[in-house]
Amino acid sequence: MGSRVRELAGATPATRDRYVDLLRVASLGAVVLGHWLMAAVTPDGVGNLLAVVPALQPLTWLLQVMPVFFFVGGFSHALSYRSLLRKRPEGSEDSVYSAFLRARLQRLLRPTMVFVLVWGAAALLVQLLGGGGGLTGVTLRMVTQPLWFIGIYLAMVAFTPPLLRLHERYGWGAFAGLAGAAVTVDVLRFAAGVPYVEFLNFAFVWLAVHQLGFLRADGRIHPRRAALLAGGGLIAATALVAFGPYPLSMVGMPGEKVSNMAPPTLALLAHGLWLVGAVELLRAPAARLLERPRVWRTVVAANGVAMTAFLWHLTAMFGVYGALLALDVDLPEPSSAAWWAQVPLRLALAAALTAALVAAFRTFERPAASAPVQGHGPLAALGATLCLLGVLGLSMVGFSGLLEGRTALLIAIPVSAPAAVAMTLGGWLLVERAGRGRVQRP
Repeated sequence: MGSRVRELAGATPATRDRYVDLLRVASLGAVVLGHWLMAAVTPDGVGNLLAVVPALQPLTWLLQVMPVFFFVGGFSHALSYRSLLRKRPEGSEDSVYSAFLRARLQRLLRPTMVFVLVWGAAALLVQLLGGGGGLTGVTLRMVTQPLWFIGIYLAMVAFTPPLLRLHERYGWGAFAGLAGAAVTVDVLRFAAGVPYVEFLNFAFVWLAVHQLGFLRADGRIHPRRAALLAGGGLIAATALVAFGPYPLSMVGMPGEKVSNMAPPTLALLAHGLWLVGAVELLRAPAARLLERPRVWRTVVAANGVAMTAFLWHLTAMFGVYGALLALDVDLPEPSSAAWWAQVPLRLALAAALTAALVAAFRTFERPAASAPVQGHGPLAALGATLCLLGVLGLSMVGFSGLLEGRTALLIAIPVSAPAAVAMTLGGWLLVERAGRGRVQRP
């Protein structure tokens, strides 16, 4: 592993934007750390530290960094799609689109499918043996929750070509259109009381942040604009929370009537703007730091396993708590002095177990070699849609109640875990098939 990382780091072209790789790793790392810190596990159940200590909710304005990941995604998707267009000038847009989908989704879906199948088999075995209560049941229900991020990211990949065309025609106007649509949705939701309209902001809010990545790819977020994004976004987010119907926390809180996350709100979009502006203002000093070989090797190594670590970090966390309970280790009341004193130990154990899981499953994150193909765009789009619905459904229903037919509502449609797994697996196979197409013979 070490020699491979040194080889990859040494082969980094001078044109590569190393800061983007750092942001990708740092944003996922912040999410993992936030999840580990927020979990308030006791022998009686699992709570949220932010609900126990509301004074800590402002920390979510630093730890809720998913907008940064989606911003980086837009940058990478623009470069990838344009690169394919240049390499296949004679190919149809249909074949380029299918190849783009397979190339971008392969590294995402392969480790995700392994995670889903391993946990599905484990959940079935546990419930056939009569288990599934206590912390085990909570784990089966909650361990799939981070998959919502995979679903949203799938949508961003699928919408990249048409949104990139809009960007190339309208520039900042395309971003303004998406942001304006998000504003309209929240006005209809909160002022007019239109039912179900809020779910449209799963698209408008996240795709607006994604669109900023296109602007960065074209060098259109210079320091002055970054400062305007940071300052304007922070002022807007503060005003919306202070005077509007939006909660302080930028992550979902149990029992809240309104969540900034599910579905996303205008306040979360403003939060994303200030984060994007802030990280862009830090680009120059970070770039100098990344010129150091040891620092860059660390980023390269982390990028190679980031998705695997993200998928399995809750598994590790619940595994640590389960081991502590099995060993009769006292779990103090959340936010007590004893609880805070135990935090370093729990974090170290969770990190160690995550590293072990990464060692076991990291091979599935390595992209397979691809051959020149004649792809099938509509088939690829259908596969991406099925994957999107499958992983979103699984993030909501979890694996508990597998044998009882437990369901959750996905856009007003009940979905069960077996149905969600079937959609995800079927969609992945369609994407793979569409991307391969027919190998062109010389």
